[in-house]
Amino acid sequence: MNVITNNKWIGQRTIRPDGADKVTGRAAFAADTTMPGMIWGKVLRSPHPHARIRGIDISKAEAVPGVKAVVTARDIVDFPVDKSVMLGIQDMRWMCRNVMAREKALFPGHPVAAVAATTEAIAAKACELIEVDYEVLPWSIEIDDAIRPDAPILHEFNRFEGKPSNIAGKLEVKKGDIAQGFKEADIVIERSFTTRPVHQGYIEPHACLISVAPDNKTTIWSSSQGQFMVRAMTSYLTGIPQSDIRAIPAEIGGGFGGKTIVYLEPLATLLAKKSGRPVKMVMTREEVMRATGPTSGSKSTVKIGARKDGTIVAAQGTFYLQAGALPGSPIRGAVGCSFSPYDIPHVLSVGYDVLSNRSKVAAYRAPGAPIGAYAVECVLDELAEALKMDPLELRLKNAAKQGTKAAFGPVFPRIGYIETLEAAKAHPHYSAPLGKLQGRGVASGFWFNAGGESSAQVNITEDGNVVVTTGHPDIGGSRAAIANICAELLGIDYRRVSVLIGDTATVGFSNLTGGSRVLFASAMVVTQSADKVIATLRERAAKIWEIDPEAVKWENGAAHPASPNAGQFEPLTLAELAARAPQMGGPIGAGVQLNTEGAEGGFGTHICDVEVDPELGIVRVIRYTAVQDVGRAVHPGYVEGQMQGGVAQGIGWALNEEYIYNRDGKVDNPGFLDYRMPVCSDLPMLDTVMVEVPNPKHPQGVKGVGEVPLVPVMAAVANAVHNALGKRFYSLPMSPPKVLAALEGEG
Repeated sequence: MNVITNNKWIGQRTIRPDGADKVTGRAAFAADTTMPGMIWGKVLRSPHPHARIRGIDISKAEAVPGVKAVVTARDIVDFPVDKSVMLGIQDMRWMCRNVMAREKALFPGHPVAAVAATTEAIAAKACELIEVDYEVLPWSIEIDDAIRPDAPILHEFNRFEGKPSNIAGKLEVKKGDIAQGFKEADIVIERSFTTRPVHQGYIEPHACLISVAPDNKTTIWSSSQGQFMVRAMTSYLTGIPQSDIRAIPAEIGGGFGGKTIVYLEPLATLLAKKSGRPVKMVMTREEVMRATGPTSGSKSTVKIGARKDGTIVAAQGTFYLQAGALPGSPIRGAVGCSFSPYDIPHVLSVGYDVLSNRSKVAAYRAPGAPIGAYAVECVLDELAEALKMDPLELRLKNAAKQGTKAAFGPVFPRIGYIETLEAAKAHPHYSAPLGKLQGRGVASGFWFNAGGESSAQVNITEDGNVVVTTGHPDIGGSRAAIANICAELLGIDYRRVSVLIGDTATVGFSNLTGGSRVLFASAMVVTQSADKVIATLRERAAKIWEIDPEAVKWENGAAHPASPNAGQFEPLTLAELAARAPQMGGPIGAGVQLNTEGAEGGFGTHICDVEVDPELGIVRVIRYTAVQDVGRAVHPGYVEGQMQGGVAQGIGWALNEEYIYNRDGKVDNPGFLDYRMPVCSDLPMLDTVMVEVPNPKHPQGVKGVGEVPLVPVMAAVANAVHNALGKRFYSLPMSPPKVLAALEGEG
């Protein structure tokens, strides 16, 4: 591995390579794509929360002038329910029933058919002419309704503890003896909490343009968090071989986990295949809100026991998370992450995957972990109050550190959680005075982080510049960070490095953008590729100088004799060696494909100040500081942006955001006017503190940073509201009606 002795670009706030294109409108998103002969696809969606589909008559739609194709579930590959077919973490049994209703429509907005026509208006009109024979069935939306003994069962094949059930799965992690642990406790606090489903809130709706040639060669342009995922899922669901599908990633206008599965691509592919024309599909905002994955709503109970001196001896959590209409809620995040910041000898954490007549959930930034942290960190705050301990001191006393065994399995290596607590305690924010009806709260959080498959290619251009191609859509600054790393390794200005996102035909397999994995993984393969390029450059300089390659070093963008003994030669720059490439063996470049390992979990600690308006019930966040162990901040500006973005989303989750259902079982607020996400005027400046404890298993010390910032937020806000009002809220969001009701109840 090339050793960097003079760090010039890693850690610098270099200009983002996509910035100019995005602010001038040149960046091409999926909805911007167009092709000659293109037609439009629209989806017919179920109006019912739960209904058996007895028949579909598409003849009237097919007869409409301008209609070119209609597809239903009969056109989608069927995966029988009795055999799991996994693709990554997704089961194709559920995906084939999510992209198109098969036996039953399972939520309002569930696709039932799709039409392609020469205009959007004709396609929409044709959808209205499709006749669906529904047998409307009883339905359930909330967890308590779905797990009642007499609840309507969504899937007759699903059984739990030997009986038909809406509980689709259970996950349990444990450590020690929980009963013994609570016997050792001097104080035990047990509380129950609920959260509502919230949407990822990406600005760009799902969109795609797909062309299928007569020989089935298929090209997909779409907005996603992984072009290889799009290729694979589309192949599974349409029956077209992966080798015949080329998936090209467009720029992405936000994802946050919600674009790690497909919705439109299989439908557009089948419509294009049937019609012989390229098909474009773009969701409306209402479709996004009704039919794509929010994260789970939840019902949790957390019980923590401690000695009088503040030593936590036992912790137990039970987490019910909504999966939506098909199995797959993120119980792993809630169960595995919630207690991980702490060194607790006895832990029992159990999660239940609960089905109900909602759209199937999708990942949302540390999926499941914010839900678990909300419950655990609020109970810890109450425990600190009962013990008359400073809440950060309680966390410091029980903090996980190197050698701590987490309940979900691993023994932690060198981690930076204690450093985040110490930095938070020392921050001026923590000791700043508070005014009337103002309060301060703290909370911590953990996320696993991931590695996985990644590929990269580093090529030297004829004029001595560098083109790097990776296989990951950039949703968090990976292009800017990779440019910094590659410039550092090659010893050149970062502006001489262009970073491209390859499609499935131009770069090796790369897993999707998620799990806080992309910079960790792509930096590894780019580093190894750059090392190979440097080896080639040294070999070519050695040939020119007629010395051994081991006698050549690469430094500051040029080949140098490694020592005076190697000879007295003028340095050969990258540009000079590139110019001589045709005479010296040809083009210079290297690629690496790797299943990366060595990812380490991330920890954060947050401080939140709020002010409560007693007349309106409005909670305003007036100051916020997020402290996080970021490993190594390759591009600090992007790291800060990730931290601030997670905090902003968590504040919305804590105070305003929720899916509201009407009496007919339909989402009543399917748009940004009524679904209340924070805007700039709702937030103060979000301060960040980056604690750098490098990951020793990574060449640049990288740890994932994108998901941890959301994990502690809701608890920090809730604890601050309690500090301001002396009133605890065990249900999110803490919206003005709830706050007013609490204040009026006291009054």
